[in-house]
Amino acid sequence: MRRFLEMKRRGERIVMLTAYDAFFARMLEEEGVDLILVGDSVGQVVLGYDSTLPVTLDQMIHHGSAVRRGAPSSFVVVDLPFMSYQVSVDETIRNAGRVLKETGLQGVKLEGGDPRTCTMVEALVTAGIPVIGHLGLRPQSIHTLGGYRVQGRGEEEAGELLGQALALEQAGAFAVVLELVPAALAEQVTGSIGIPTIGIGAGVGCDGQVLVLYDALGLNAGFRPRFLKQFADLEEMARAGIQAYAREVRAGTYPAPEHSFGSEP
Repeated sequence: MRRFLEMKRRGERIVMLTAYDAFFARMLEEEGVDLILVGDSVGQVVLGYDSTLPVTLDQMIHHGSAVRRGAPSSFVVVDLPFMSYQVSVDETIRNAGRVLKETGLQGVKLEGGDPRTCTMVEALVTAGIPVIGHLGLRPQSIHTLGGYRVQGRGEEEAGELLGQALALEQAGAFAVVLELVPAALAEQVTGSIGIPTIGIGAGVGCDGQVLVLYDALGLNAGFRPRFLKQFADLEEMARAGIQAYAREVRAGTYPAPEHSFGSEP
């Protein structure tokens, strides 16, 4: 955790991406990604849910364990899913502790900055569990927020978000994700707290950036929000490969002799 605080002090941008399996986790580690998030976005990206709400603690542990096997040397945090930390302090500590014990990962992320959530953060940190906060658009609260819209617009909302960022820092969080927040507000928050901010749809003024890996690689064709830059088009490449395979199987040209085994020893 100290590494990320030092990066903020030096003005070095933090590179963060999501991973849900060992294959992509290995590539993120090999390419020097600073911080890996096992996001509950796995529900929509991999599991086919229409939101993050159905994701279970067992599923997060399953995917977190796979990421650890693929990236054994990386700093990895995992999202605590909906209703795994909202009930009580004891249950929050128990669930977060189970995640770390069963995955070998280093920390957890949870959404919100209200007094109750900050109490949970403080309890986790006291128990020795590193925490990243998450403000702005909070996908687990999508029904109360009125949809996927920018948060922190207007003086009142902006002041509340800044206050929650300060409260999360006071509670012991070592970083805060700012999602769908006006760029000027995100920059203000970044300059007002001593812990790193990681932006997603929050402008360039944050201490780092995070994207869902599938979105960044063009593997989620129907998702094109304004903040997303597609850094590759792997879906188009994959579709072309699938089509070529199907053509050759149907034409009887694959497998060719060089792909087959003879009877000789």
